[in-house]
Amino acid sequence: MTATQTLQARDPVAADRRRGGRRRNLRGWMFIGPVVLGTLLFNVIPVLPTLVTSFTDWDGLAAPKFTGVANYKEMFSGQDPLFGKSLINTAIYTVGYVPVGIIIGIALAVLVNNRLRGMAVIRALIFLPYVTSLVAVGVVSRWVFSDQYGVINAVLASFGITGPHWLGEPGSAMAAVIVTAIWANMGFNMIIVLAGLQGVPETLIEAATLDGAGRFSRFFHVTLPFLTPTIFMLLILQTIGSFQVFALVLVMTGGGPGDGTYVYIYHLWYEAFSLRRMGYASALAIVLFAVLLAVTWIQNRLSKRWVFYQ
Repeated sequence: MTATQTLQARDPVAADRRRGGRRRNLRGWMFIGPVVLGTLLFNVIPVLPTLVTSFTDWDGLAAPKFTGVANYKEMFSGQDPLFGKSLINTAIYTVGYVPVGIIIGIALAVLVNNRLRGMAVIRALIFLPYVTSLVAVGVVSRWVFSDQYGVINAVLASFGITGPHWLGEPGSAMAAVIVTAIWANMGFNMIIVLAGLQGVPETLIEAATLDGAGRFSRFFHVTLPFLTPTIFMLLILQTIGSFQVFALVLVMTGGGPGDGTYVYIYHLWYEAFSLRRMGYASALAIVLFAVLLAVTWIQNRLSKRWVFYQ
């Protein structure tokens, strides 16, 4: 008899517990296995050839030429002024889009969480922009923000106010892109927060009500702490998404006016497909990967101060 068999004979309860733990682990890997495999195949492994290409000079057709760290040197030595400008514009977009979008998503989720007639239709209407093509959203927004025949300026004109040239000034053009992005993604934020609201214990809300807590007090002291994990997940997802904004900028402003909305992914796309500098564009992609990794790590570290897990 082996040592393991001897231990199982002496302590059958512990042996059953170990076998049960192995079965649970196996079931767990069966559930997450497809996701892990998909992530490896479509997210992790493609980074490796991109990393290799970033050390080359390649136009996408001829054989790549190894240039070492020349692409990275061009970025960080100031030879490419649009690299820094695109990072700054992307950061401005992120700061303007992410917090406001999450707050609006929370407000909409609380609003539609009531069990009233027709609420399902309202939820669907709010979610509709999210499943609409971003190109279509951008085209409509370009018309809405037009200074000549746009809806916004037409409404302002009815009150005797001359509307600005929204897409013709760097500041207002970035604001228009941010507003459009918030509108397009508010349905996604609402659905995620709405799912989080289902996990708030009704007993705690009832107890707070019996203690005399008002609606706002119940929300900020009972509901909101239970929503912090959901908010944290949204913060991570929306931050990563904001650094990858491209379609709205391409359709609405083309990176302009000037370089007012020239964001990072637009710069990467321009270098890769307009200038055919695939090696340099790959280096830009690797830098973006590193930036997002660092930002996510910082957010995860800071989350320990405000995220409440049940």
